[in-house]
Amino acid sequence: MARRTLPAALALATAAAIGMYPTAAQASPPGTKDVTAVLFEWKYASVARECTNALGPAGYGYVQVSPPAEHIQGSQWWTSYQPVSYKIAGRLGDRTAFQDMVNTCHSAGVKVVVDTVINHMAAGSGTGTGGSSYTKYDYPGLYSSADLDDCTAQVTNYQDRWNVQHCELVGLADLDTGEEYVRKTIAGYMNDLLSLGVDGFRIDAAKHIPADDLANIKSRLTNPSVYWKQEVIYGANEAVQPSEYTGNGDVQEFRYAYDLKRVFNNEKLAYLTNYGEGWGYLKSSVAGVFVDNHDTERNGSTLNYKDGANYTLANVFMLAYPYGAPDINSGYEWSDADAGPPNGGTVNACWQDGWKCQHAWPEIKSMVAFRNATGGQAVSNWWDNGNNAIAFGRGNKGYVAINHESSPLSRTYQTSLPAGTYCNVQNNTTVTVNSSGQFTATLGSNTALAIYAGKSSC
Repeated sequence: MARRTLPAALALATAAAIGMYPTAAQASPPGTKDVTAVLFEWKYASVARECTNALGPAGYGYVQVSPPAEHIQGSQWWTSYQPVSYKIAGRLGDRTAFQDMVNTCHSAGVKVVVDTVINHMAAGSGTGTGGSSYTKYDYPGLYSSADLDDCTAQVTNYQDRWNVQHCELVGLADLDTGEEYVRKTIAGYMNDLLSLGVDGFRIDAAKHIPADDLANIKSRLTNPSVYWKQEVIYGANEAVQPSEYTGNGDVQEFRYAYDLKRVFNNEKLAYLTNYGEGWGYLKSSVAGVFVDNHDTERNGSTLNYKDGANYTLANVFMLAYPYGAPDINSGYEWSDADAGPPNGGTVNACWQDGWKCQHAWPEIKSMVAFRNATGGQAVSNWWDNGNNAIAFGRGNKGYVAINHESSPLSRTYQTSLPAGTYCNVQNNTTVTVNSSGQFTATLGSNTALAIYAGKSSC
């Protein structure tokens, strides 16, 4: 998405693009594991260990890793988004570490999605993290000025399609993705990643690449129906719209995250009764959703880890509610929005050295299994108090209640669950559902309850 260029220079752009699924454009089918843990700026060796120790056991279907390409030097996180070559030789690990990570995650039952930077190359000049020399518009052995777009000015006008898709995003050298050589070279990079076992791609800044160009590149892949999500940030009245990209695969639905922030901070959870398509968003089957990502947590457009219970409960809601395919952003503490990862990306343990590990927060992690168990079930038995307490079922498979009020709430809930004892996975206490499908519970302020079939003991 929007990236910075040189350390002293240009401000983050306000636009970017999102997407992510097969050409048939069907989100993960009912019953499959559709939750992605986005381990932002984790070293590949640390990702591998986390797949084994946490992601696989929790039921995550995918892990998304930061871009595996040689990039400019520097400690800032955004250096990963300024490629110098397509060698796997960045700060997060070399080709061997990347291959080991893919194999290890697959052994843990977790598929691997790669954040892929194919809209642009680096600005400036110097030597990349893998030893390659470069200058802006000249990347020896890969691209020269003939392979870059003719517009060398910055993107400035989001009402002008040509400006958005042919000029330079925050001053980064824009690839001419309409050219045969460029298309073939990008597809070659992605096919190399597929040869290492990669299961899918997040296309960074897809909004700045014509949808037809992306379709052409995707058609050249050894697996043209590979999982594919595109970053296409919605902007009202803009020339380029997310819906243009759904023929290629999934598209990240930024409005979902923006509106969750507003609802949880300033409005009423009761408004969420028809969230998703009822709010004018993309179809659920092609939408990638999130509470925050690495850009939005820094630019303030969404909730982030600093928002406490609002953030946690928004993630609980997203995982409980059947719209889109969810990403869980898992990064690190920051006060400087440019700061790169602690320890250069090495995670010795969660919740140490500034690593936030949101994917492993008990309230969030427990909802991954809830989502897997309730896949394919529509919302049922919706209840709200007209304000900030809501509850709903997922057919006869699960039930969730969220109390975002300032005081505890006690009531009897109506579900479609069979009678029995269930584990409230939010706090590991038991809940008894009677023969009428009802249970009575007290929820503290800013807490949730979630039960599902197959989980009777805590």
